[in-house]
Amino acid sequence: INAEYGGLVFTSCYVANDTTLQTLARQLDAEIFSDSGNHASMIAGIANSRMPKHIFRHNDTDHLEELLAKSDPDRAKIVAFESVYSMTGTMSPIEEMCDIAHSYNALTFVDEVHAVGLYGDTGAGLAEERECGSKIDIVTGTLGKAYGLIGGYIASSDSLVDVVRSYGSGLIFTTSIPPSTAAGAVASIDVLASDEGRSLRQKHRESYSMLRDKLVTGGFPVMRCPSHIVPVLVGDPLKARLAMEHLFDRHRIYVQAINYPTVPRGSELLRFVATPYHTPQMMDY
Repeated sequence: INAEYGGLVFTSCYVANDTTLQTLARQLDAEIFSDSGNHASMIAGIANSRMPKHIFRHNDTDHLEELLAKSDPDRAKIVAFESVYSMTGTMSPIEEMCDIAHSYNALTFVDEVHAVGLYGDTGAGLAEERECGSKIDIVTGTLGKAYGLIGGYIASSDSLVDVVRSYGSGLIFTTSIPPSTAAGAVASIDVLASDEGRSLRQKHRESYSMLRDKLVTGGFPVMRCPSHIVPVLVGDPLKARLAMEHLFDRHRIYVQAINYPTVPRGSELLRFVATPYHTPQMMDY
């Protein structure tokens, strides 16, 4: 997926994020600068590292730079964020974040879990699509979701990969993914890197754009975002759960209700995700 890098495969990207962040932070004696919207796996890795952490406002490059400017210039730093945020569907300004981080000699750690397979010419993620992948020092992704299997990975320089391979307990002291899963992942990656994959990504974009437009036209409180995630704000945990159950029990439509702690209280939502195979007739049901 990220052919220019070395890499490691884990049992999931939760384990990849947790293990990599805590291992690198400890071994480098690094401060960590984390986006406030980061996934629980990244939060766990940061907490488990027991290294100093600084939280910057979601996608706020000015706040990130403000925090970096106050840090010790002689101490190692890691700036951690996602490319696509799975609950709100926001996308990060990857290139700008990386440029700011590198101007303060910080490493960049970017989670592409919700982008691999879905963005970029070969499906390598949002950074590939924006042609800024070379600015990321450590990238993580999943073999689930778009690739349809299970597992996670990191890709980075040989030296950073070797640090995680040598000291990462989440890699060393657990079972690797089975050969059959690895073979399936290779096949999925090959498909999504091909012309067939590019065609699927184009159909996917048409599908989720159509779904978003139909929900907006129908008067639903759709949270506007540029990605394939289509969140509809509910703002109440009970109503979100009841709506999910109603859609499934009565109409066999599966939609995820997202409640606290995944999102802040008062921000409960229904998360719709269209596939390349959802037709206008299905959406008009």
